[in-house]
Amino acid sequence: MARSRPSLRHLLGDQSGNALIEAALVIPLVLIFAFGVVAVGRVVHGQIAVQSVVREASRALAVAASADSGLTAAEARALAVAAGHGLETNRLQLDVDARAFDRGGTVRAEASYAVALGDLPLLGLVEITVSSTDEQRIEQYRSRAAALP
Repeated sequence: MARSRPSLRHLLGDQSGNALIEAALVIPLVLIFAFGVVAVGRVVHGQIAVQSVVREASRALAVAASADSGLTAAEARALAVAAGHGLETNRLQLDVDARAFDRGGTVRAEASYAVALGDLPLLGLVEITVSSTDEQRIEQYRSRAAALP
């Protein structure tokens, strides 16, 4: 019994391992792309949420009867909006400025949030900080007496 050796033409035409090699090259690229999409989605969600937080906080301050009650209302509203968007309050930093709290004045709210990406593979302990600022003008001709309790 003679064993036949495969010819060179037969070896070059054999494609039995190509699928494995192609999968080994493509799967890491697909995973990197998928994790990148998830990371970008988290950052965009964080940015939109922070924008909502500062907009609501500054509006709550602008419509308040006094600066003290406005600061309290602004912080409460900001925390409620942050919770509604699923933000962790220990990662949120909020600064509400009521120094120009007067008719025609402008109140301001700033916030920043550290978006954690550490639970995604290939990103390690990465945090991206998103921030936003909003200013609201206090109406010049509104009555403060009507808003008092």
